[in-house]
Amino acid sequence: MVNRRILLRAFFVGTVLQVALALIGHFIPWVPGNAFLFGVMMISATVGYLYAQDYDKGYVAGALGGAIAGGACAAIGVGLSVLLHDSTLPLLAFRTGISILTGAVGGPFGQMSANLRS
Repeated sequence: MVNRRILLRAFFVGTVLQVALALIGHFIPWVPGNAFLFGVMMISATVGYLYAQDYDKGYVAGALGGAIAGGACAAIGVGLSVLLHDSTLPLLAFRTGISILTGAVGGPFGQMSANLRS
């Protein structure tokens, strides 16, 4: 139901972007208070979109892979932010949960894009 190769590729892209966001938030104090949650959510939704667009095996499969990739990469990025003392530990679970949801929402949009492409 989940293609590991595509999932790892989406996870890698999301992780690089989430780590970059955490580092930007560490050096620019405005980001954690104003744009961090939006950035984490947007990256996770985009990762879900990219996974489902590549996989092209249905809406549920795209949402499942998007949820896995979006949540996993967000957990790493937000975990780095916690280690850098820019976020608190309870926000790790909260932001990871939201990222699982937004990754799952990005999946059906990726499937719609794959349907339009074919």
